[in-house]
Amino acid sequence: MVKHSRRYQQAVQTVDAQRTYMPEEAIERAKQMASAKFDETVELHLRTTSDPRHSDQLVRGVVTLPHGLGKPIRVLVFTVGEAATTAREAGADYVGDDDLIKRVEDGWSDFDVALATPDMMGRVGRLGRFLGRRGLMPNPRTGTVVQPQDIAGAVEEAKKGRLEYRMDRTALIHVPIGKASFEVRQLLENLAAVMAAIVRAQPSSVKGQFIRSAYLTTTMGPSVRLDVSAVTSLRVE
Repeated sequence: MVKHSRRYQQAVQTVDAQRTYMPEEAIERAKQMASAKFDETVELHLRTTSDPRHSDQLVRGVVTLPHGLGKPIRVLVFTVGEAATTAREAGADYVGDDDLIKRVEDGWSDFDVALATPDMMGRVGRLGRFLGRRGLMPNPRTGTVVQPQDIAGAVEEAKKGRLEYRMDRTALIHVPIGKASFEVRQLLENLAAVMAAIVRAQPSSVKGQFIRSAYLTTTMGPSVRLDVSAVTSLRVE
């Protein structure tokens, strides 16, 4: 049986496990319970009605958070030539081809987003077993395989707070939406952006209710159950 700290046990007492909370109140509760000595991450956990055994029911996509994730995003770009110069000028942290591929094969992974131009995918493809398990493998479906003329915009978007989400093998989606130090409004707007993207990504083969349950939590805190109807229809102007 997991033993929780006194701080955690005190925080649990402030949440009614039998009720669901509206998004803004849930965020306020989560922030109040973030009492660790570091700036905790606020996370969204969704249980979907998809069946991950069927490829047409898998959910995966990207979204740019209005207020980012509260940390610097390190961007790597696999490319050469003019596109490499453009990527560097746009703010990419690491740019290269075979040299970067070799570093990744040797175990280096000190970056948060990996982009690649199509001409590099023949060589980058062999990194699947290194980058795939971390969700960093460039993929056309997630917008991380980018045409050379679009590389500057892709790098700038990634640096702002580009978030990739994906459903795991138990039909759950876990994503960060910011830091506990963020204002309630900032977290609410990030949450709205994430939910809008995930709702749009509902597979056509999944009929009826798509999100079965939704929770907010912080790195070290207990979870707060969200009102599913309210969070799936969340719009912040």
